[in-house]
Amino acid sequence: MARCTAPVYGHRTASGRASCPVCGGGGSYRGYNSYSSYSSPYSSSSNSSTSRSSVGGQTKTKARWSSVGSSILYTPAEIRTLTPVRENVEKRSKLPDLRDVFLCHAWDDRKGAAKELHDFLESKGVTIWFSEKDVPLGSSLLREIDKGLAKSRVGIVLVTPSFLKRVEGEGIADKELSALLARDLLVPIVHNTTFEDLREVSPLLGSRSGLSTIEESMADVAAKIAELVTT
Repeated sequence: MARCTAPVYGHRTASGRASCPVCGGGGSYRGYNSYSSYSSPYSSSSNSSTSRSSVGGQTKTKARWSSVGSSILYTPAEIRTLTPVRENVEKRSKLPDLRDVFLCHAWDDRKGAAKELHDFLESKGVTIWFSEKDVPLGSSLLREIDKGLAKSRVGIVLVTPSFLKRVEGEGIADKELSALLARDLLVPIVHNTTFEDLREVSPLLGSRSGLSTIEESMADVAAKIAELVTT
C-alpha cells in the first residue's frame, strides 16, 4: 500500500507533492501546504493592547478608563452600568471640595461589610463620605444619600440582607429613588445577597446591574470603584 511521503520529505514544493504516490496521484491526504492558511489565535496580528479573559463563559475586558498598566477586567454588564457613571465622574472632576465616593449602607453593617469596604477604598487613596464619620444618626436614608451625592463624585449603595430589611421597613419612594438613579451617580454593590432579592424590595434600584461579591472579593470590587473614580 502506497504511503504519503510528507512525514519524511515534506510537501513544501510542487515537485515534492507531485512525486508523492498518494498526494501526487490525487489522494485525499492533506499535505503541508493545505494547512498554510491556518491562523493561530495567538499570532502577533492580534490586538495586544486590550486584555481579555473568559470566566464562566463571559469575556472580561479592560474599561475605557483603565490605566495602561491596569489588570482589572470587567464583564459586559459592568461596563454598561459603569460607563455613564464614569462619564459623570469626569464631568464633576473639576468641581471643588468633592469626596470621591459616598458610601450608603445599613446601620447594622457599619462595623462589618461597610467598614471593610471603606477600609479597602481608603487604602487605595479614595476619599469617602461615610456614615460613621459624616452622617448624623437617625437621618432619613434618602435625604442623606442625596446630600452625600451632592458632595461626592459617585454614590455607592452597599446592598446586604440588613440593607434590604431597612429598605423594606422604611419604604423608598419610587419617584425619589428614580431621580437619584437618573443622575447616573449611584452604583449598587451586592454583598451576601442577590440582585433578584434587591428587585423584590426596590425594583428601581434593582433595575440596573452593579457590582457583586458573589464571584469577586470585596477587595476586587473596591479596586474597580477606585479605578472608576480616579481621574
